[in-house]
Amino acid sequence: MLRYLLSRLWQSLILLLLVSMIGFAVLTLAPGGPLSQYTLTPGMTKEALDRIAAQMGLDRPLPIQYLDWLRHMLMGDWGHSYRDNQPVLSIILGHLFATLLLMGTSMAISIVLGTWIGIRGATKRYSIFDYSATIGAMVALSIPTFWFGLVAIYIFSLKLKWLPAGNMYTVGNGSFGDYAIHLIMPSLVLALVNIAVWSRYMRTATLDVINQDFVRTAKAKGLSPRRVLMRHVVGNSLLPMITLAGVQLPTILGGALVAETVFTWPGMGRLFLDSLGYSDYPVVMGLLMFSAVFALIGNLLADLLVAFVDPRVRLG
Repeated sequence: MLRYLLSRLWQSLILLLLVSMIGFAVLTLAPGGPLSQYTLTPGMTKEALDRIAAQMGLDRPLPIQYLDWLRHMLMGDWGHSYRDNQPVLSIILGHLFATLLLMGTSMAISIVLGTWIGIRGATKRYSIFDYSATIGAMVALSIPTFWFGLVAIYIFSLKLKWLPAGNMYTVGNGSFGDYAIHLIMPSLVLALVNIAVWSRYMRTATLDVINQDFVRTAKAKGLSPRRVLMRHVVGNSLLPMITLAGVQLPTILGGALVAETVFTWPGMGRLFLDSLGYSDYPVVMGLLMFSAVFALIGNLLADLLVAFVDPRVRLG
């Protein structure tokens, strides 16, 4: 088990290094570059821009800039924002809770509803429910997340006035109930696509387990259908879903970016777009690395959990 863990850690570190190199190169070589905002300042001259570039170390070769950035990041110094000169790490941590709250709620909804729909679709194969779930999943996977968000705002906020259109809480309130009401729409919209994916995988995994010999043996022993389902089918069907949960993390992070923008949710996704529009590259790079680490940790934990549950994975 320890050898398997060290192998996965080594692979994750190499992947993280590649992500940092590619991200740093793309952001530095993007049109306009890190100095694009300074060019909008009235009266800014080329000499002044060159002086700013020298002060920020942007006049050095790209590999030297990357190695210097990597060294500081490993020491805990993620740089300072171009916009307000605040430490990048403190800015990201200030928006972390909002994103974790939205992602955690969305993932919980996806797992619960997706698992139930998938199991029911497999046990009621070719029924009206199964066909409806299949059609609903195809629709959810075909339509962009932002469209669902805009439709939800139009129906439930503008027309019915049941739910707030955006933000994380009402200014001056901030109670648990207020947070919960503001969380309903963005979490459901973000979960919609993931429910479709999870239900399809769960249906396939359940159908595969139902046809196994040990399930037929359990039925032949006279066990009730409910006991066979809960004791023998569901537990074995959930094994590939553990891996899916880890793989889904980058997808949820990408969806959170869209959902946070549509619902003006003050999380890391909205911070990323704001920083990108301002060419605040230290914050953008910090968010890129933070998201990469988060996704890799999720995949690593999923792999370890699968290896713990299924010895064939770590022995193979």
